[in-house]
Amino acid sequence: MVGWTGCLRQVIAAPALRSVSGMTYVIGTACVDVMHKSCVAECPVDCIYEGARTMYIHPGECVDCGACRIACEADAIYYETDLPEDQLAHLADNAAFFDEALPGRDKPLGAPGGAAGLGRVGVDTPLVAALPLHIA
Repeated sequence: MVGWTGCLRQVIAAPALRSVSGMTYVIGTACVDVMHKSCVAECPVDCIYEGARTMYIHPGECVDCGACRIACEADAIYYETDLPEDQLAHLADNAAFFDEALPGRDKPLGAPGGAAGLGRVGVDTPLVAALPLHIA
């Protein structure tokens, strides 16, 4: 997968940004407390951000390439229209990670412009924070 990701990095120079509330790919419960981060290495636009217990895809920065879904070792990533019923809450929750002020923060993350520059956020949405600890 590394080979074709490099090609995508060259082809996708400046993605058209969506509104933060418009979703694309969503990371579900299977990532919580696991975070293999294989998706991060394959993302050509650096739109996968690290919370405290899970990862979040920025809907405005994602270009719908699907590289993250293919690379995910936990099978935790779904296209928004393919979310299983028990994962539907993550659709709004993933957007809330960027749209709403997270616990302990004064303002929303908004559009940071890339996860690498921001670094680990270190906090999760209330939905993820309330999930029981997942021990693999």
